Amino acid sequence: MRYAASILLFTLAILSVSPATLADEDGTSFWLPGQYASFAAIAPSSEWSLPMQTYYYSGNAGAGHAIIRGDQITFGLDTDFAAQFIAPTYSPDTKVFGGRPSLSLAFFPGYESTDIDSSLGSLSTRRSDALTGFGDLYPTVQLFWDCGTHNWMAYLTGDIPVGAYDPHRLSNLGLGHGAVDAGGAYTYMNTKTGWEFSATAGLTYNLENSDTDYRSGIDSHLDLGLSRSLTEHFFTGLVGYAFVQLTPDHGQPALLGDFKSRTFAIGPQVGYTFQVGSRSIFANLRGYIEFKTKNRPSGGDVYLTINIPLGRSNTIN
Repeated sequence: MRYAASILLFTLAILSVSPATLADEDGTSFWLPGQYASFAAIAPSSEWSLPMQTYYYSGNAGAGHAIIRGDQITFGLDTDFAAQFIAPTYSPDTKVFGGRPSLSLAFFPGYESTDIDSSLGSLSTRRSDALTGFGDLYPTVQLFWDCGTHNWMAYLTGDIPVGAYDPHRLSNLGLGHGAVDAGGAYTYMNTKTGWEFSATAGLTYNLENSDTDYRSGIDSHLDLGLSRSLTEHFFTGLVGYAFVQLTPDHGQPALLGDFKSRTFAIGPQVGYTFQVGSRSIFANLRGYIEFKTKNRPSGGDVYLTINIPLGRSNTIN
């Protein structure tokens, strides 16, 4: 009888805490908050370039929160994710609608480890899972315009779900569904004073995950960067991001209602431009600490961005 009561209590607990954390399947969004920062609307300086981002995220949802991971409801989730994003980029020296176009296709090898450690009365669940492999593909089209200190960029990107994904696993490198994201960026850059400010905003529309019949809602996101050049080659500043889900997910039991996720973050950044032969290599290191997070893991992330021009131009904006 005590065992049956414990089962009932555990089931009720799942139903009572799941509403707080079901938004965005797996607690993961297509848009990686913070992927854009300073100089977001500055066009690449050569026709071919190789932007690369080394990314690390660590976060948890706490023992009192539930997150859907594939076809499972998990509690006490801790996750670590590392990836090396590689995005070969072509920016032809031509104009489309008065702006310079840029085409890229990003991919990444990565690693994710996931641990759950939850207990309720005499019931306890402890599981771990780790995965190394490749993630999805991310094609992107951009247009850049500039007018003195003012710069603009419009983009269209999406997710091609070909990465390592299994709805029965705790760890996945692919989303398991397609997505389309559109938005733009503005950069104010004053080379006389050394001040720069960038803002990148967009919306994500998620397609249904055919393995789970789950579809995440529409997401909005804003990435920010503020910097001051201290020398010709070195700058420092602040970065931040806001991620807010606008519409609820579809696919959870009707009893659980409608849920949305959000997170905010702020942190420092430094940047440096250095010479390798005749090429100027741009490097940027930035970190974020999340706060006011709801319905997704909360923690911190670090980006190391390096942009290598491959064409004849030897300068990087």
